[in-house]
Amino acid sequence: MTNRRHGVLYTGVTADIAARVTQNRTGKGSAFCRRYNCVRLVLEEPHDSIDYAIAREKVLKSWKRAWKIESIEASNPEWDDLYDRING
Repeated sequence: MTNRRHGVLYTGVTADIAARVTQNRTGKGSAFCRRYNCVRLVLEEPHDSIDYAIAREKVLKSWKRAWKIESIEASNPEWDDLYDRING
């Protein structure tokens, strides 16, 4: 999640992405998202296993910022908010 294109980046794990994004958008989710107004979902990676998702989150959090931006722009070059796509 982010607050704007090339803005603050937040990486997290959840079993219900639509609910988690809604929480972050309404200020009831992550304190980090609330503090930095990270309300735009710009990348999601669905996984079949919560264990794999947590491991992947740890890997992503260790990445350099430039790598995270490259990953976002590879699948979402305009940094569109994907919330409507997952909340449909």
